[in-house]
Amino acid sequence: MKKLFTIILLITCCHAFAQQDSLKVFNANRVRITSAGMEVLGSWGIANLGSGLVGWNVPASHEMRYFFQMNTAWGAVDFATALLGYSGTQKNKNKPLTAAETIKEQDRIQKIFFVNGCLDVAYIGTGLYLKLNGDSRSSPMMRGYGESLLMQGGFLLIFDGLMYQSEKANGGKLRQFLEKHPVTFDGRHVGIIFRM
Repeated sequence: MKKLFTIILLITCCHAFAQQDSLKVFNANRVRITSAGMEVLGSWGIANLGSGLVGWNVPASHEMRYFFQMNTAWGAVDFATALLGYSGTQKNKNKPLTAAETIKEQDRIQKIFFVNGCLDVAYIGTGLYLKLNGDSRSSPMMRGYGESLLMQGGFLLIFDGLMYQSEKANGGKLRQFLEKHPVTFDGRHVGIIFRM
């Protein structure tokens, strides 16, 4: 009986270590996806900052001046957001996570991109409102700001939508794996779930 118990324990431990390695792969993939996204967002921010500052100071119509003014502000926000997101992701990339922590982190990042996507729709709506009101009131400031919000919101909606889909796909693989391999190991404890 002791030999049988020892064999079962060894198999369970090997399975638990394999699961822990697989969790590292899922976590590394989440970090890779998020980091790449933050690089794209940061590049977009820098492009908006640069073109906004140049366009803001080039003699043009008042509407274009306001367009570039708003793009400059959005570029600064996008770059700062990307910088914070990237540094936070890199800081925790080698942190070992349990299965429960991995799921929690995966859900958190998916929710962030989903909520951001909803906000992007609000940005587009606000941009459309400003542009239409700017047209009816002959306000170059409202038109310029509105056109900028439409462009920024459109880009961010596409960006957040793609990021959400990428993160969701990674999360789906994680859930499938954990459903098939219900053994847990946190570095000190091994557990196995028996389905009855």
